[in-house]
Formats: sequence, C-alpha cells, structure tokens
Amino acid sequence: MGQFATEQEEFWAGEFGDSYVQRNQGDLLVAANVDLFSKALRVAQPIANCLEIGANIGLNVRALQLLFPGLEQHAIEINDEAVKQLNKLIPQENLTRGSILEFECSRTFDLVLIKGVLIHIQPDSLSIVYEKLFESTKRYLLVCEYYNPVPVDINYRGHQNRLFKRDFCGEILDRYPELTLVDYGFVYRRDPKFPQDDITWFLMEKHV
Repeated sequence: MGQFATEQEEFWAGEFGDSYVQRNQGDLLVAANVDLFSKALRVAQPIANCLEIGANIGLNVRALQLLFPGLEQHAIEINDEAVKQLNKLIPQENLTRGSILEFECSRTFDLVLIKGVLIHIQPDSLSIVYEKLFESTKRYLLVCEYYNPVPVDINYRGHQNRLFKRDFCGEILDRYPELTLVDYGFVYRRDPKFPQDDITWFLMEKHV
C-alpha cells in the first residue's frame, strides 16, 4: 500500500488530494471560515496557540489569523502540495507533514481544531485519532464535520469508503468524560452570505 497504513491516507496524500487543493481556493472560503469560527469560538476564553489537524492549504489558518492576531499556529497535513502553501502561513518548525495516525504530540494546545477530516478517516482508525485529539487538547477541542446520528458510508465523487458520516462529537464525549460540550451549531450550504458544506460544529472544553 505504500508509506501509509490505510487506503484513505494514500487517497489524500496522492493525486486526489492534489486535485482537492486546486478546487478549494479563494477569499470567499476564508470569509466563510471567519464567520464560522467567530460563532464557534464566541464563548471560548482567549486562546494563545492552536493545532489544526489536516490543515490543507490553510483556509482555516488564514481565518484564525484574522480573528486572533498573534495566535501561535501549528498544523498537520498529509498532502505535499498543500504543505507547500501552508509553509507560507505557518513557520516550518510548526508544521508536520504526515498522517494524524502517525503524529506524536509532545505538547498541548489551547485550541485543537479538526474540520472536514474525521469524515475521511477509516472508521477502524477513529479511536486512534480521538485519542490524539484528546491528548493534544489543553482546553478547547473544536470538531467541524458532517453529522449523522448513526454511522453511514457516503459515495464521494464516485469513490466508496472515502467519506463517512456519524456522531463524531458524541463518540468523543462518551469516550472522554473530562470533555464537556460548550456550544454547537450548523452552517447550511445555501446560506446566502457565508455558506459551508452542511457543516455541524461542536466546541468541547477539557476539564482535568
């Protein structure tokens, strides 16, 4: 299979991931993210640093920079083409090229963000990702994904086993009682001002 443990990792590290980079560009997407994060983090206390899992070309990074000037940002990204663009936004020493499944976190962050990534993780590997999210969170964990009350496999641009909907937040909360749900919301793809791709976001806070 190559250097990655799952087909999904190979998929996003390769040509399909490169095509995704080319499709998802532009200031309108950044503006929509500014609107989303301003709502999702409105009740959060000030944050000094952030880790994003699967940052792609940095659309979320750019939005957070506008909302929180001076924010120390770190990111993990599996696709080489995306990493080249991320390097323009985040210091190289704060950027990890690779899979979340292999990521070894040596510190915690005020905010850990994952957006549109859990839906593409092989379901059998979710427990690994949940653990890494929890361990790297110092205070807030923000999960922005497609939601479904029960797990379902959705055809994704003609591909099977590449997109999965489920209650990611509920599974995380059940697994880690140290986390509590602080806020949540939904952004519709037909929103006239700041559309997202039917994203449901959940802000959790860690109590230790």
